[in-house]
Amino acid sequence: MWLFWLFVAVPIIEIALFIQVGGLIGLWPTLAIVILTALVGTSLMRSQGASALAEVQRSFNELRDPSRPLAHGVMILIAGMLLLTPGFFTDSVGLLLLVPKLRDLVMTKLSRHVQVSGFSVNAGMYRQSSGRKPYDDGVIDGEYEVSDDADRRHPPSDLPPELGHDGGSPRRNSGWTRH
Repeated sequence: MWLFWLFVAVPIIEIALFIQVGGLIGLWPTLAIVILTALVGTSLMRSQGASALAEVQRSFNELRDPSRPLAHGVMILIAGMLLLTPGFFTDSVGLLLLVPKLRDLVMTKLSRHVQVSGFSVNAGMYRQSSGRKPYDDGVIDGEYEVSDDADRRHPPSDLPPELGHDGGSPRRNSGWTRH
């Protein structure tokens, strides 16, 4: 129900602010402020969003909990949407969400209502030193299907025994197959 009231209240607040600010400084300066805040906010959002993404990647590479950088990234994204929405109220809230200390405060308040049950990383999959190169522990994970062995033991009579059934490349014993 609170979401309904939010969708009703925000446009009313924006209209009232447009009327008040437009009455004080005029139409064109009001529109210029709205466009300027959208441009400046978008620029700030892009730079902070890039640093938030880098922090998320760094936390994954270092096998740390990515909750904080992910939350900051989401708040930066919300700030960008608010800044692109025309209006003084949404621009103000969007600009406030671009302040890192304020995002920390919002995250602290919201974290009281969120419970993280666990965080795990498959450490065997990546080297812990770099986090970028696949870790080779000698285990090959795959699927197999058992087929009729008679087809593999008796190739067609018109082919030499060293060629496969399709006449393609010579068969080599890889240690995984029977001939």
